[in-house]
Amino acid sequence: MATQNDDRGAMPAAAGGELQGLRVWVVEDDPELLALGVDDLRWRGAEVLGLDSAEALYRALAVGQCDIVVLDVGLPGEDGYSVARHLRRIADIGIVMLTGRGSTHEMAHGLSLGADVYLVKPLDGNLLAAALASLRRRLRPALPIAHAAPAPVAAQWQLQADGWNLCAPNGAVLALTSAERGFLRALLATPSVPVEREALIAAVTDQPWDFDPHRLEVLVHRLRARVRGGIGLTLPVRALRGAGYLWATTAD
Repeated sequence: MATQNDDRGAMPAAAGGELQGLRVWVVEDDPELLALGVDDLRWRGAEVLGLDSAEALYRALAVGQCDIVVLDVGLPGEDGYSVARHLRRIADIGIVMLTGRGSTHEMAHGLSLGADVYLVKPLDGNLLAAALASLRRRLRPALPIAHAAPAPVAAQWQLQADGWNLCAPNGAVLALTSAERGFLRALLATPSVPVEREALIAAVTDQPWDFDPHRLEVLVHRLRARVRGGIGLTLPVRALRGAGYLWATTAD
């Protein structure tokens, strides 16, 4: 992913800032490649965070947000394919996968798990920058450079009608199911504070001992989709791997 200095000198005058304002997190376990990649993307104007494992990525997602994750497939512990699958379930971000495995089967596998772009190492910095710029246009067509205004704070989201309706900052209202009502009431009771999965399961069913924990992820996924489709906003619920969920505010 490194780019040589003489390559940079051959770039057009616009280069060096074409990723201005884009928040990119690079996940790579090779320290040298990570440092070179972070340096190159930062030089191009991106706001970059370098991470060396899936665990480090999940910890960062618990307290921050990014626009695009550049993800190496060959990570220690949980590999990039598993990470991509998990990210696609919990977050609305771009995913670029980097790997030395360039077969059609491997590429199709990565894309099927949720990757937006699949690039093969060794990678030229110009190619990665072009892929990131293209992905930004697809993800945020109205925001070619600058970020959108901050999302509304949690206090502007409200439960009404004894919790059966979710009222969004834009005034739209979404009727909730019994399980969705219990889930959101538990989170909104303590905004910005993680709520354990066991507590959330107890909030959505009166028989928690007979509840498959994976159903909680399905509930959250469907609720996100319903809010996005019915209200037009992103539900500010953040998954904390191994710890549960929290209702996020712009200050988180």
